Amino acid sequence: MAARSEAVYPVGWKSGRVASWLVTVDHKRIGILYIGTSLMWFVAGGILAILMRSQLATPGEKFLTKNSYNEVMTMHGTTMIFLVVIPILAGFANFLVPLMIGARDMAFPRLNALSYWLFLLGGIVLWLSWFAKGGAPHAGWWSYPTLSENFPYTSPGHGQDYWILSIHILTLSSLLGAINFIVTIHNMRAPGMTWMRMPLFVWAIETYAIVLLVALPALSAAVTLLLLDRTVGTHFFIPSHGGSIVLYQHMFWFFGHPEVYVMVLPVFGMISEILPVFSRKPIFGYKAVAFSTLGIAFFSMLVWAHHMFTTGLGTGLDSFFMISSMIIAVPTGIKIFNWIATTWRGNLILDTPMLFALGFIALFTMGGLSGIFLAAFPVDWQLNDSYYVVAHFHYVLFGGSAFGFFGGLYYWWPKMFGRMLDERLGKWHFWLLFVGFNMTFLPQHMLGLLGMVRRVYTYHHGGLWEAYNLISTIGSGVMALATLVFLVNIWRAHVLRKGVRAGNDPWLGDTLEWYTTSPPPAHNFDSVPYVTSARPLRDLRRRLAEQPQ
Repeated sequence: MAARSEAVYPVGWKSGRVASWLVTVDHKRIGILYIGTSLMWFVAGGILAILMRSQLATPGEKFLTKNSYNEVMTMHGTTMIFLVVIPILAGFANFLVPLMIGARDMAFPRLNALSYWLFLLGGIVLWLSWFAKGGAPHAGWWSYPTLSENFPYTSPGHGQDYWILSIHILTLSSLLGAINFIVTIHNMRAPGMTWMRMPLFVWAIETYAIVLLVALPALSAAVTLLLLDRTVGTHFFIPSHGGSIVLYQHMFWFFGHPEVYVMVLPVFGMISEILPVFSRKPIFGYKAVAFSTLGIAFFSMLVWAHHMFTTGLGTGLDSFFMISSMIIAVPTGIKIFNWIATTWRGNLILDTPMLFALGFIALFTMGGLSGIFLAAFPVDWQLNDSYYVVAHFHYVLFGGSAFGFFGGLYYWWPKMFGRMLDERLGKWHFWLLFVGFNMTFLPQHMLGLLGMVRRVYTYHHGGLWEAYNLISTIGSGVMALATLVFLVNIWRAHVLRKGVRAGNDPWLGDTLEWYTTSPPPAHNFDSVPYVTSARPLRDLRRRLAEQPQ
């Protein structure tokens, strides 16, 4: 019987090339699975963006119907936020946090694996909505009840129910991951790694996880009530039956604005790791950068209603949320000035990760400045729901998050896979993306000022709308070309095996992940040096250089 059992269930089946990834609890593999799956959704969401821009390229275009455009717009926004930016940053955190703090794995490896598989399931459920009765959801990624409820003038079909189910699954995935990060960071740091010696990326993930734990329950509650209104006859958000649409907005944006910082705080941490290495200087104002991260997280909880200035909150509340929105610019500005000071008189090395880091600073600053205008409620009354908001949002998130995680990919790719990506193709990727991004979204500021509102699927001939929309569509094509260059770079490095083999520390990094091999072994470290500062590898190199030959 034993021999037969081994024949049916071969010994070591879990070590197969595919099966080993399906059953893995190794934080590094789970991180790579997160990143790879997120990049797949990035391509899918980008295709939806190209479809939208094709519809808006010229006036009176009939490439998409009104309903199809709304479906594509909803799926694009939901995909990019919940299936790309949040999980790809979770992927970086999964791969890097245990390595950076000198741990062998995450605190709860199986819980870590579950969080990934829930993420994958949530994405599949969302995209199955294309096949639902009535088509995909078309209420926008906010899913305000006026568009997502069964109101007399809407008929959203079952796609919206798939959207709600996927949000529940993805929320659970993120909550499990956040708990795991917090426990790991608090309990598994290497000897000598005090809070003031911890890498700034780990500071960012600690804060990111705390914000997720606070904000995600509000979203879960909101979509649960929405589902009950849609399916069992409750009236939480239906005004004609005593409900309140504004209640949904409060619940959604109490999640939604902290979520903006969930999508950018880990990128702040990446930039804080990349800039010192390629400036050959320590980060300027380590404590200021670390504590400003906490300040941003705190104030992100106090500004949600600046998304609701047009709902009639009253001058008193509008003033409070306007002032708190202005205040949050202070810790953000501290980071930007400290990053610039880090590069000041440094020995700058303009390799691809550094280019993306500098591009991030430029674009995120532009997005932040346009946000300051929107935070003034008299200005917001004029610009709310216009393409100015669309442009601001993309400068903060794509110009921020996407440029940040691309910089992180080029920086940590050799550690993850043991091979370097091609530098020439990397720079082509950066410049095409930088130019294409500004071509796409800079004109949208002017479109908003000229009165073009979001969710418009067509427009009439005449005026500057035509020129600005055409430029924006051409820019989206340039961004698609940039993404293709990135995919070719990966293909060249790994499928064609032309990527240069990376050593343990190809960039002369400062943090502990560069102490181990590239890629790291299953157990991460044979030994971990005692941590004496926030730059343990620099300290180790200095001690080795001081030893007599």
